[in-house]
Amino acid sequence: MKRRDFLKTGVALSGAARLIAQDARRDGWRTFEVTTRVEVLKPSGTTRVWIPAALSAGTPYQKTLANTYRCETGKARAVETNADGLGIVTAEFPAGASPVLTLVSRVATKDYSVDFAAPGTGQKATAEERRYYLRATKYLPLDGIVGYMAADITRTAHTDAEKARSIYEWIVENTHRDPKTRGCGIGDIRYMLESKNLGGKCADLNALFVGLARAAGVPARDVYGIRTAKSELGYKSLGASSENITKAQHCRAEVYLEEYGWVPVDPADVPKVMLEEPPGGRGPDDEMVRKARTRLFGSWEMNWMAYNFAHDVALPGSSGRTVPFLMYPQAETDDGRLDSLDADAFRYQIASREIAG
Repeated sequence: MKRRDFLKTGVALSGAARLIAQDARRDGWRTFEVTTRVEVLKPSGTTRVWIPAALSAGTPYQKTLANTYRCETGKARAVETNADGLGIVTAEFPAGASPVLTLVSRVATKDYSVDFAAPGTGQKATAEERRYYLRATKYLPLDGIVGYMAADITRTAHTDAEKARSIYEWIVENTHRDPKTRGCGIGDIRYMLESKNLGGKCADLNALFVGLARAAGVPARDVYGIRTAKSELGYKSLGASSENITKAQHCRAEVYLEEYGWVPVDPADVPKVMLEEPPGGRGPDDEMVRKARTRLFGSWEMNWMAYNFAHDVALPGSSGRTVPFLMYPQAETDDGRLDSLDADAFRYQIASREIAG
């Protein structure tokens, strides 16, 4: 057996970690254990596997206690990228091996909201951090139609908070959730705006928020993660339906406002409530929709675990293409990259359980 623990800002799974988790629960924190097991059913030659680990950066809404991995028949290691809070557990299996990699992430999470009546209380970002989250990426260009739309949407806004709010409201009013989109989408925002096809899922709609905010000069970032439990706020559509969370990946967003620090937002979940909240087909004036729209600018329910903030991820040890983001397990053999959205053929399973006090 090969077993490793690695952390960036957490602590090892030890007596100290258990005490931290117990203290956290008393302060409104919840502790989750998320287990990802990947098994490649049809290996060919050398097989490589990559699993996103729980967020390595410290935040007000998540403390990563440990990422523990197990690899019986290959060589595994952990790779971290500080700027994006990105942790990857990667394993390589020789020809003839039965490739299986398991990652157990243990995190404490706490519902997070920003008090807009109390400016000046948020944690300040460094100048380098602000610049980093103003950059363009492959799927988040800031010029052309993206820059034009950002300028148009924020034309009457004067502060960074007003700009962020204008973009949030524009996305809620002009986009829709497309149930036919595979997975969570890919976040190609130039295509969305040029084609005027403003349908998609969380990685599309929240990427649109991030790209427009950056183009308007306001630092923003996608936060890739996975839902870990049902919603306790009355939203059946905004939580995991069972402990099997294999298909519960969800991308959120944050925007940096000078007077408030990093502010949680999730415009993509508003059309999700409209489309999926029973009985379905709720209109914009529906009370539940209006409450979600208000709450999701400045607030997150943390029945969710964050992975990273990364775009254009190069998988360590792979000569293949980058991935737009790392929210699903990835694998490749000598026959090429596997379809990360086909969990059954791949095969992988993700399970979550809440750890009692």
